[in-house]
Amino acid sequence: MTRHASSHATTVLYDPPSAESAQQPPSVARRGLFSRLVSRFSVLGLIGLFIVVFWLAVAFVGPVVAPYKGGAFTSTEIFGTYSAAHLLGTDYLGRDMLSRILYGTQYTVGLALAATVLASTIGTFFGLMAAVSGRWVDEVLSRLFDALISIPSKILALVVIAAFGSSIPMLTMVAALAYIPGAFRISRSLAVNIMTLEYVQVAKARGEKLFYIARVEVLPNMIHPMLADFGLRFVFIVLLLSGLSFLGLGVQPPNADWGSLVRENIGGLAEGAPAVLMPAVAIATLTVGVNLLIDSLRRHGARSQGGRQ
Repeated sequence: MTRHASSHATTVLYDPPSAESAQQPPSVARRGLFSRLVSRFSVLGLIGLFIVVFWLAVAFVGPVVAPYKGGAFTSTEIFGTYSAAHLLGTDYLGRDMLSRILYGTQYTVGLALAATVLASTIGTFFGLMAAVSGRWVDEVLSRLFDALISIPSKILALVVIAAFGSSIPMLTMVAALAYIPGAFRISRSLAVNIMTLEYVQVAKARGEKLFYIARVEVLPNMIHPMLADFGLRFVFIVLLLSGLSFLGLGVQPPNADWGSLVRENIGGLAEGAPAVLMPAVAIATLTVGVNLLIDSLRRHGARSQGGRQ
C-alpha cells in the first residue's frame, strides 16, 4: 500500500507538461532567433545584405543562367538598346550585355574577394604577432609595413603589372599586397589596446603562451572592427581592379570584368548606351551595398560593446 501511494504521488508530482506548453518554448526560441537576426541590421543594413548576397550568388551561378555565351555575337546592332532578346542591350561588337555582365561578375567579385581574404588574413596575422610579441618584433614589422603603405596602391599595381604582366594570379597578388599594410595597422592598433585589458593580463599571469593569448583572448574581441575593415578593403580592391581594367591592365580579353566592360564600350557613352551604363551601375550597387552592410555591422558592434561595458 505504501509503495503504491508513493508511486502514485510521484506520478502526480512530476506530471508531464501538456502538448501546448511543450510546443511553446521552440516557438518562442524560433521567434527569438529570428528577432535577433533582424535586430542585427537596420533597414539600410538589410538592403546592403540583400545586394551583397545577390552579387555573390551571381558570381557563382552567373555563367550558368546567362542567356548567351559571354563572347558570342548575338546581334548585328552595336550599342543596341533594351529589348526582349537583349535585356541590357548589346555592346560595341553586338554581344549580349546581360551575359557579359553575368560572366564578368565572377572576375570582379571573385578576384576582389580572394584578394581581400589574403590581405585581411595576412595583415591580421602580422598585426597580432606585432602586438603580442616583444618590442623588437613590433618595431621591425611596423617599419616594414610603414614603408609599404607609403607607396600608393595604384602606383604599386601599375609598376608590378608593367614588370610582370597581367594575369589572374598576378592581379590577386598585387591587390592583396597593396592592402596588407592597412589591414596590419588596423589589427595591430586593436590588438595593442586589447593587450592592456585586465583579462589579458590575467592570462599572462597564468603563464599562457603568446599563441593562446592571441587566438583566445585578443582575436575574438577584434571580430566586429575587422569585419568592418574587411568590407572596406573589399570595396577598395573592387575599385582598384576596376580601375586597372579600365586602363587595360586588368582582366584581359576574351575575359572581362566590369571595369573592362566600361572601357570596351566607352564609345557608346555619348548616346547613353546601356553597354557602358550597366557595368558602371553594377560597380556602384556593389560598393554601395557593401558600405551599407558594414556600416550596420559596425553600429551593431558598437552597441554590443557598449552593452558589455
